[in-house]
Amino acid sequence: MPTVFRLAASLTILVSLSGIARAQNEATCGRDVLVAQSMQRQALEQLEQADGDDAKNCRVWRRHVDTMRRVASVYGRCLSGSERAQRLAQVQGSDREFSAAIKGRCGGH
Repeated sequence: MPTVFRLAASLTILVSLSGIARAQNEATCGRDVLVAQSMQRQALEQLEQADGDDAKNCRVWRRHVDTMRRVASVYGRCLSGSERAQRLAQVQGSDREFSAAIKGRCGGH
């Protein structure tokens, strides 16, 4: 087989594999975003219920920060455009807010 044809065949295979990988990533991201949204809702519900003492609040706040970081990772990987920017700003802002609260009221850790 001439070199040009081998190159064309190789490129065709690469493009096909790239399309398959992209489709799998889109399916994975779709699921991951739904899970992240659910995690975010649960974290907010836990915050609403955290009306206890500082020790209880600190545990809830730490879990919240951890969740917001995991959610941000998914949004950063799977979303694009203005939706990505808005959702990342929301969860990263919450992360910063509660990290500051932890530092100020929970002994910094």
